[in-house]
Amino acid sequence: MNKPIIALLYDFDKTLCTQDMQNYAFIPSLGMDPDAFWKEANTFGWQQEMDGILAYMYTMLRKCRELGIPLTRESLVEKGRSIELFPGVKEWFGRINAFGESLGVEIEHYVLSSGLKEIIEGSGISHEFKMVYASEFYYDETGTPVWPKLDVNFTAKTQFVYRINKGVLAVSNDKDLNASMPDDSKRIPFTNMIYVGDGLSDVPCMKMMRAYGGQAIAVYQAGNRLGVEELLSRGRVDFIFPADYREGTALDSTVKNIIRKMAITDALVAENTEQLKSVGQFEVPFQASLFE
Repeated sequence: MNKPIIALLYDFDKTLCTQDMQNYAFIPSLGMDPDAFWKEANTFGWQQEMDGILAYMYTMLRKCRELGIPLTRESLVEKGRSIELFPGVKEWFGRINAFGESLGVEIEHYVLSSGLKEIIEGSGISHEFKMVYASEFYYDETGTPVWPKLDVNFTAKTQFVYRINKGVLAVSNDKDLNASMPDDSKRIPFTNMIYVGDGLSDVPCMKMMRAYGGQAIAVYQAGNRLGVEELLSRGRVDFIFPADYREGTALDSTVKNIIRKMAITDALVAENTEQLKSVGQFEVPFQASLFE
């Protein structure tokens, strides 16, 4: 019998790292400060009535072209090496995986980010994730970015929650994603999901978690504590914690308790299923008797 799977889904910017990932090395390489770059990108998007993620990706290409700065996948990956992760993030994945294994469940980690996949690949933790769903460029035969390959805006993130739920992980496979699937055939139930984010950009996924029985957690730095407190007061998240992933922190303890609860629930469901099979009731759903 396969182990139950519990999925932890993460935003990246200000959730696993301390600021927008472009701020560490890419924007300084343009000779700009982050506020100026984001103002220019956002203004362009508003003027052109363009999706905000596509607007910043286009602005990246345009600024590099104007300044004569080569932009390749490799250069973006290299800039990811400058990312500053929150305390304990590097050790978090192995520790949580081991905790899940001790309870008889498998833990999987996923990123759902409006940042760039290429920069995440240079962060030093990309190997910890089963899938990284993030915005990405398509590159021509010379390695030059020429078109957006994937645009992960705030509401589009929910698509990837469904992909994880059904086990349809390839972004090009829309047919199976949209096909009807019985709940008991879905690879990871929503009730076995934990979403970790930092603010309003994560609200669609957080609301989805709470609506379908998963858990939503918001992490904060000192500067955005009031924002996440509002998420809690409005019922958009279940818990809020400082962005400290070290062993023994409140975040660490609560995530372990959630995993423990999910593991117990899965064990009880499995035990109930086995008992129903043993008495020949498994093929007769209880609801059917209401209509007999």
